[in-house]
Order: sequence, then C-alpha cells, then structure tokens
Amino acid sequence: MLLKGKKLLITGVLTPQSIAFAIAELAQREGAEIVLTSFGRGMSLTERSARRLDPAPDVLELDVTNSTHFPALTRSLQKRWGKVDGALHAIAYAPEDALGGNFLKTPWESVQTAFRISTFSLKELAVAMIPLMPQGGSILTLDFDNRTAWPTYDWMGVCKAGLEATVRYLARDLGPKNIRVNALAAGPLATMAAKSIPGFKTLERIWGMQAPLGWGAKDHHSMVAMSACALLSDWFPATTGEMVHADGGYHAVGAAPVDIEAELREEDAAKKP
Repeated sequence: MLLKGKKLLITGVLTPQSIAFAIAELAQREGAEIVLTSFGRGMSLTERSARRLDPAPDVLELDVTNSTHFPALTRSLQKRWGKVDGALHAIAYAPEDALGGNFLKTPWESVQTAFRISTFSLKELAVAMIPLMPQGGSILTLDFDNRTAWPTYDWMGVCKAGLEATVRYLARDLGPKNIRVNALAAGPLATMAAKSIPGFKTLERIWGMQAPLGWGAKDHHSMVAMSACALLSDWFPATTGEMVHADGGYHAVGAAPVDIEAELREEDAAKKP
C-alpha cells in the first residue's frame, strides 16, 4: 500500500465530484489516515461528502482568509497526530469579474481576493505544516498549467502562475527540512468549481481532441488522484519545486488546430435568447 501509515491533511473536498475527494478516497485505499478541511457554509457539504469515505474522516475548520485559522490547524493536528506526512492544497477561488474576458476591467479588490485564496494560501498552509513535519514530508498543490495565457481564465491564470512560482520558492526554503513541495497540473475536470469558468465546455472538448493519451473531463479524476497519491508518497524523494502534468499529454504537443476564441464567441452567442 503506497501510503500505509501516512497521516494526510486534505483540503478542497466539497462534493464527491471534487478532485480532492478522488484523492482522499484513493489515499485511504492506499493506507493513509486523513482529515479534511472546510469552512462556513461549505462545512455541511464537506461533512456530507466525508460520510461517503470509509472510514469517514473528521472535518476541521480552515478559512484561508482568516490568518488565525492556520496556527489553530497546527495545534489541532499536533494534538491529534503529533505529525503530518503530507498535505494537499486544493484551494482556489476568483470572483466572477476576474474571469470571462474581463482582464482589463477587473478591480484590484477582486484580484486581491483571488490571489490570497488561490496563491498566498499555499505559503500559509506550508508554514502551518513545518512544525508537523520534523522528519520531512510532502506538500502538493493542484494546478492548471499557466505558462501561457488561456482565453477567459484571466486573473485566475495569473494566480495559478503565481502558485507555480510559490511552489519553487517554498521548495527552496523547505528543502533543507526535507519537505518537498510540488504542483500537479491536471487537465480540465468536471467539478463544481469548473462550472463557474466561462468557456469550460469548449476547453474540455478541445482538450480531448489534442491530448495524445486522450482526455475525459468526467472520467479522469481517478488518474489525477493516482498521480497525486504518488507525489504524496515516499516514491518521489528527490522531486521538489516541480510541476508534474496529469493532462493526457496536452501540454507537450503545441496548439490545437482550433480557434478557441471563436469557439467561445459561438458558445456565448448560443446562450443569448
């Protein structure tokens, strides 16, 4: 069992369609003991999803916009386990006006919210894990490769690019503590969060056309979960500061022979009465 005896913190589980849920489910099957986090109105959804796991894990409160929650999380895990072997950062959010082709008009307040939740929270979570990983460990964040500018992704794309840089700086600073920090860049997956991304259906279709290994937004959760669990295990002892792709190979083969902007315009036009 890949994760036998490991203690893992899993953020980002909201519904069973969440990528983090698939990772939590597989981690348990591979022998890990897990706890989940959530906050606010999402707590009830996360607790309901937790009951579908076996055994049902506890759900701890973590609002990443509240700086006092991180030391409280550290204390809670110290009391519970004394240590943590791995942590999954699966947290991202951008206000509606930070997406959808609104890049030039997005106000700073929306950008600030998106950056704090989607990017800065990784640093905060990593700092909270340091006292819990005296012998080292693995911190993994879920990413969407943003080395290029995507249509409609806008400021979330900037936040993801910042997330990738944060991974590298954390790898630099935490490496001497034997803590590995990596990003897992998945292809588009059908989740509740994906529904709020303008043009997701078009991106999903084009991805399946281009990825050498193929891609299905509704059926690749398990493959992404396998990659995540491998990175959270001891089987990548010399890998840190890396962006590992689990995207069917889409990133490797250049631009799709499709005008994505035109596709998105047609998609928007079809929605209008």
